[in-house]
Amino acid sequence: MSSAVAKNSLTMAAALASLLAPIAALHAAPSTVDDRIALSAQGSSLTNTGGGGGASVGWLHNFDADTLLGVAAEYQALSVSHWAFASLSGAMTRGPGDKRYTFYGEAHEGAGRNGPNAFKYRIEALGVTGTYFHRLSATVEDKQVNVESTRGNLPKLQLAYLWNPRFQTTVGHQHSFGGNLGTRLTTARVDVYASQMSFLAGAAYGQASPALLGQLVTQQGPSGNITLAPHQLREGYVGVVKSFPQLRSDLTLIVDYQRLSGGEGTVLGVAVPSSVSTRWTGTLNYVFHIGHHGT
Repeated sequence: MSSAVAKNSLTMAAALASLLAPIAALHAAPSTVDDRIALSAQGSSLTNTGGGGGASVGWLHNFDADTLLGVAAEYQALSVSHWAFASLSGAMTRGPGDKRYTFYGEAHEGAGRNGPNAFKYRIEALGVTGTYFHRLSATVEDKQVNVESTRGNLPKLQLAYLWNPRFQTTVGHQHSFGGNLGTRLTTARVDVYASQMSFLAGAAYGQASPALLGQLVTQQGPSGNITLAPHQLREGYVGVVKSFPQLRSDLTLIVDYQRLSGGEGTVLGVAVPSSVSTRWTGTLNYVFHIGHHGT
């Protein structure tokens, strides 16, 4: 039983780590387009499992160049776990040209199953990004995670600098507190912009899986505590973004590699050996710019 518990725990740790992985997130970049449709498909491999995949569909609306609202629905499966959730996000930018502040928030609410056990999926975040002289950006964010038996706050500090119109670097740090999320993660990213194609690459290192997963829940009810040593995350990713102006479309492909390694622990007093898991994920995002109303 302990090996099955450890496998399920590692699966959920990998799923939670994917929350930290870079995706082609649609933030409040200035836009004069009123509406956009976003589609996404994903495939993953995970050590000693059949892997998984997922898909999402979303709608983005710009009320003006500085105000954005988005809604989406997503389904994900990984090994014996699967979950679905709805998302609501919004952002508003204010301030003069050389000192702009973007206030944003997002909520992801849903449910899923990890083997025979049902769980709730809830993630909410609030943040603010200050952009100064069109080059330096500083972000402060707090994310609340409540997925299966893992919960906690995950604040983030991030700095980005646009060295010239075609090159930007970003560094960040996340350190959880409260609950049992047990995350300390340092990230770095490089973006290279061109007229119709852009490139991105980055890495993450640190502790990014739950250090304590609370109770082992079976179909009969709680049956004891699980204590697992922290898992270390090493991650690298590359991506390319291609614009098709004549089709009013953008296509993004991201390939992500994650390695989770954990120390020994105990499950219901039974020793669990250290484990290593690797995960490859490919994500394809498509955005169609509907255009202004009436066009």
